[in-house]
Formats: sequence, C-alpha cells, structure tokens
Amino acid sequence: MVVSVSVVLLLLVLTALLLNAKTLKPSHAVTCVLLGFCLASTSLAPTIQSTVASAADLVGTLHP
Repeated sequence: MVVSVSVVLLLLVLTALLLNAKTLKPSHAVTCVLLGFCLASTSLAPTIQSTVASAADLVGTLHP
C-alpha cells in the first residue's frame, strides 16, 4: 500500500508539472494515463467515480 501511495503521489506531482508546461506531448499523456490507472486502484476510486457521475448528471440537466 505504501508503494502505491508513493507512486500515485509521484505521478500526481509529475502530472501537475507537465500541465503547467501547457504543451501536450506523448510523455505527458502516458503520465496522465498511468496516474489514472493508479488512482483507480486506490481507495479514492469510489469517491472520484461518484464525483464524476454527479458532475455528468449536473451537465446533463443544463439547458442552453
């Protein structure tokens, strides 16, 4: 568990640094995908899923 938390934190820091560069390169995309896979295996996954589902429901109720 400690190793996975360390990997998630490392990938989170790398992703934040790469997003500040405001350029999208293949290495940035791979880092973001790896972060997503690591987050999916943590205990935060249900919270992230419910937040995304709630945001999608909210956007779905908006009318232009």
